Amino acid sequence: MASIALADIEAAHRVLTGQILRTPALPSPQLSALTGAEIFVKYENLQATGSFKDRGALNKLANLSAAEKQRGVVAMSAGNHAQAVAYHATRLGMRSTIVMPETTPFVKVAATEAHGARCVLEGETLAEAETRALQIADAEGLCMVHPYDDLKVIAGQGTIALEFLADIGDLDVLVVPVGGGGMISGIAVAAKALKPGIEIVGAQAALYPSMRNALRRENLPCGGVTIAEGIAAKNCGRLTLPIVRELVAEVLAVKEVYLERAVNAFLTLQKTMAEGAGAAGLAAILSEPKRFSGKRVGLVLSGGNIDPRVAASIMVRELEREDRIVSYRISIQDRPGTLGAIATLLGSLGANILEVDHRRLFLDMPAKGARLDVTVETRDRAHAEAIEQAIKAEGFAVHRIDTGAGGF
Repeated sequence: MASIALADIEAAHRVLTGQILRTPALPSPQLSALTGAEIFVKYENLQATGSFKDRGALNKLANLSAAEKQRGVVAMSAGNHAQAVAYHATRLGMRSTIVMPETTPFVKVAATEAHGARCVLEGETLAEAETRALQIADAEGLCMVHPYDDLKVIAGQGTIALEFLADIGDLDVLVVPVGGGGMISGIAVAAKALKPGIEIVGAQAALYPSMRNALRRENLPCGGVTIAEGIAAKNCGRLTLPIVRELVAEVLAVKEVYLERAVNAFLTLQKTMAEGAGAAGLAAILSEPKRFSGKRVGLVLSGGNIDPRVAASIMVRELEREDRIVSYRISIQDRPGTLGAIATLLGSLGANILEVDHRRLFLDMPAKGARLDVTVETRDRAHAEAIEQAIKAEGFAVHRIDTGAGGF
């Protein structure tokens, strides 16, 4: 295992104390009722840059020599690590350069530049950005701040476990999001030293099972569009893999539908913002509830930097999955008053009409017929079914339109 111990993480905690937020760790009755486990959440989304990355970045920067601080630092990242390095480097009077893939959304580039960094866009992937970052480091004499494969970064992330177990000591399991493995490595070292019987479980996006592949010696493909882009790593760390292999019980691969459900649960039940990667721990429990049923489970909500448009889309999609937003396709006669009659019927049934699409020019309809697609807000699944039956009782042919939000 890599040469990192509890003492290194305790030293990191002393460095970070008073420099970052000691985030709260709180019980969640709502999430407990949802999952069947007794859930406690540590809110790393409350850090200055919105994620746990503040810890590792600051610990690395604070431990640089005076000469290294004078020269400045470089990092590669498409998101949270970029902002953490930029923010704390500027705060400590260091210059920073962040290499980001050319595909990085402009809003993330702008946020990183706003923290004082010079941003360089290079390549299509994080691996290509890393190659460029190493070239810049060599050419300009900058110190590389790796997002996960660095012992000072790992130690900084491990301080999460020190605080979590100090606040809530009798946890059975810690469920931690996994990308390259920096956070789960640090947490595992600290937690296992303080509480040897605790179980550490990783949660990885099913589209990017790099750590799971390495542990199981599998070769499942890594790639695709995920809402958990913060843990969409195609490679795990050289330093982190041995730690995870020794101390982590299992890494679960979580499908997108559960990541969406978890983001929505944090928003609607906890009234807190979670990005896809930050909600991965809860997503793992939602995907395998029996594994965690009845246990005292600690969740690290590792980040809250989600695009508001994505958050809004996830909330609407979840309403559709719960049949609280439903679309019906109704075949009607094309004559005056029919549309009004259906609207009156829906109103009397307590359905709130959100959208109507009235079309005549379909060849599979009679010349005097029309097709009406109507989207309504309902109370629940039973209400949606009652509305459909009431429309049929009025003599209209009707069926539900599948929006495709059910699962994938």
